[in-house]
Amino acid sequence: MTETLEIKITKTQHSRLQETDFSNLPFGRNFSDHMFSADYIDGEWTNFEILPYGEIGLSPAISALHYGQAFFEGLKAYKHDDGQVSVFRPDKNAIRFNKSAERLCMPALPEEIFIQSIAAVVDIDREWIPAKPHHAMYIRPFMFATDPYLGVAPSKTYKYMVLIGPTGPYFSKTLRVKIETKYTRAAEGGMGYAKSAGNYGGSMLPAKKATEEGFDQLIWTDAKNHEYIEEMGAANVMFVLDGKLITPSTRDTILDGVTRDTVITLAREWGMTVEERRVSVAEIIEGAKNGKLQDAFGAGTAATIAPVGSISHNGEEYFLSDPKTREFSQRVLTELDAIKYGRVADVHGWNYMVS
Repeated sequence: MTETLEIKITKTQHSRLQETDFSNLPFGRNFSDHMFSADYIDGEWTNFEILPYGEIGLSPAISALHYGQAFFEGLKAYKHDDGQVSVFRPDKNAIRFNKSAERLCMPALPEEIFIQSIAAVVDIDREWIPAKPHHAMYIRPFMFATDPYLGVAPSKTYKYMVLIGPTGPYFSKTLRVKIETKYTRAAEGGMGYAKSAGNYGGSMLPAKKATEEGFDQLIWTDAKNHEYIEEMGAANVMFVLDGKLITPSTRDTILDGVTRDTVITLAREWGMTVEERRVSVAEIIEGAKNGKLQDAFGAGTAATIAPVGSISHNGEEYFLSDPKTREFSQRVLTELDAIKYGRVADVHGWNYMVS
């Protein structure tokens, strides 16, 4: 039996719940009343605490600020029609959290601490979870190095925290995307499979340039020759090509997405052929030209299922069918919502119920 964490709880004296505009919830801008914090000291996790959301005091010399020992995860909690609250597949995020920790030479966080910390803070702020379609509580667990030491070496101390906040849809429109052929998100042997803060820092300039050209997202390609598709800026990328679900296989340059895995599981159960493999830019562009590319979408926790309306490559833009007419992505979005909001039986045990 998993031991229950002893968590010190200090509740806020002034809730911001009534001050929050729940009709306008842009992603990542609103935070609930409380947050979770823990420290790694002398080889063990300690100081488990839920406290009011707010500033924390840190030395300007902490190694996370200078040498990049910082990473995060992202998952969501949902309010069911009967008022119950669930977190979607936190066990999968716990596994990926520790893969990131290992790659960045940081301590593992036991799965029971990861899940219990999330459940505890979500439970305290469950009234913050929007009870409306396509809305949820976004959950951001993260870890960073705290040694005040200017030396290129792993820190001996770390802080783990969980921030939560209500959010609406990440994307509110069909995406216009560009296949990136100059800049690189991740290289073989690097840390592209980890949710390292540095990965996202390096992606901002090319993303900014793409936005200035009128695009909503980039599709990253391999660092060597830019011949193979890897992932989108905010999600894994998936295609329905000639009736098959095709997506880049996970490798050390690609995140092993929880939504990606969920979509693949459902597709296989529905009898659809799924191919996880290297996906060439050439075959996707050819499919867009000859009409065999029937569907394209991003799949991620924040993005959920984000339809791609057009794909640009080397100055040419290829337009796809109306997302509302696409059989697969519409079906998977409907099924995912039904599972997450508790409208159908959770036969896979994906919903972790917060009691």
